[in-house]
Amino acid sequence: MRTQSILLSIVVLALGATSCSTESQPPRPGTPAFYWASAQEAYRNGDFQKADSSLSEIVGTDSEFTVRARPWRLVIAAGLAQGYSEMADNYEAGGRQNRENPMPFHKQVTTLRSLANAAAMELTEGFHGFLQKDKNPNVQLSFAFPAGAAAQPAALRKVAAGMMIQDSERDAMQADMLQRGVLLSLCRLAGNPDDPAKTLDKFKAGEVTVPREVFLFAVAKSLQERSELFGSNKLDLPERVKVMCQEALDALQQIPATKESKALATKLQAILKKNRST
Repeated sequence: MRTQSILLSIVVLALGATSCSTESQPPRPGTPAFYWASAQEAYRNGDFQKADSSLSEIVGTDSEFTVRARPWRLVIAAGLAQGYSEMADNYEAGGRQNRENPMPFHKQVTTLRSLANAAAMELTEGFHGFLQKDKNPNVQLSFAFPAGAAAQPAALRKVAAGMMIQDSERDAMQADMLQRGVLLSLCRLAGNPDDPAKTLDKFKAGEVTVPREVFLFAVAKSLQERSELFGSNKLDLPERVKVMCQEALDALQQIPATKESKALATKLQAILKKNRST
């Protein structure tokens, strides 16, 4: 009888352990749930490139995470494009200042503008898909407030002045600038341009939703600004200027006209006109 009782206890414990093991199993690699968890972890750690890569695996699927992944990826892509572009511009200024040894600055400009190019195209393509598929009157921002500060790091001013910095300082500056880009991107897309404190308060209050017209205008503005990367004085890719500005105009046509949206549309049309003439 005692033997049977012991055996029964062992079976019950084994079943309980199996149940707990099943419940605590992480998402299976390669699934949308796995990439969603990966994006959340990378985002918390300030690794926005990895978060972006994980989200890109979700937006092409039809899963419970897809609708939430699209706007999140736009926030990150816009932020990365801004961070890389601003660093490239400052290295370009530094190269003009450091006439004795401008080559290291020029190399950084080339590398950073290549990365900005990829992020800007990702923003444009992602926004095109968002316009086609997401018609809800409110855009849900299902992620946390990011790490980072709105102020530019001191190392960026050194670079712009033509000072050479150590690799460790350069890497830290890049991480800070990308975090800053994503932070400012989120503020804009959440409807609070250049106001991190107000945006943070929104996220502290719980799940954040943004009116679709506010979100579309903010992304259109980001596209207009990032299109400067492809101008004749930088990468000189007029077709990309055209694509980005046209995508922004298409977005503005989907929202009620305001003084701000009319001004942005005028600016976009002027850019397209100048782009055609050159």
